[in-house]
Amino acid sequence: MSNVMEVETERLRLRHWRASDRKPFAELNSDPRVMEFLPSVIKRSESDAMADRCQALIEDRGWGFWAVERKDSGEFIGFTGLHVPSAPLPFQPCVEVGWRLGFLHWGQGFATEAARKALEIGFDHLQLPEIVSFTSVGNVRSRAVMDRLGMIESTRFEHPTLPEGHPLRLHILYRIQRRC
Repeated sequence: MSNVMEVETERLRLRHWRASDRKPFAELNSDPRVMEFLPSVIKRSESDAMADRCQALIEDRGWGFWAVERKDSGEFIGFTGLHVPSAPLPFQPCVEVGWRLGFLHWGQGFATEAARKALEIGFDHLQLPEIVSFTSVGNVRSRAVMDRLGMIESTRFEHPTLPEGHPLRLHILYRIQRRC
């Protein structure tokens, strides 16, 4: 396997995290619109720690949740990539494709474009047989991205890290298989 560290799409660069990403990442993690289908907004210290973990996993594996930058402006807009979930999910072991973009960058196809590149890396470079994605059932925007990626709705499950009765506990799993 080649060491896939940074890649580009037509409009985006999926790259290493930089110190300059911390402030805009903390801003998007504290935006209630961005975090609507996650348990809560994230404080700056937690956001910085998450960016550090993302970068450490890229350095360790050669892939992970990359920082996403617009090529036209050089602006950091969020993250996307591949990740091995740490929560005890009922469909593990698995690799997920995921994304989180700042609100001002929604509705422009960036999540789909970046996630499509992440799937390509997962299938072509890592030779993964399957990649999953999951979200709270009410997250119609992320589910639409999964549909556009060609992922197939699989099953509903209760996310084990959310307490019984939590409004976001019911999740939906999507899958996509490598095409030969």
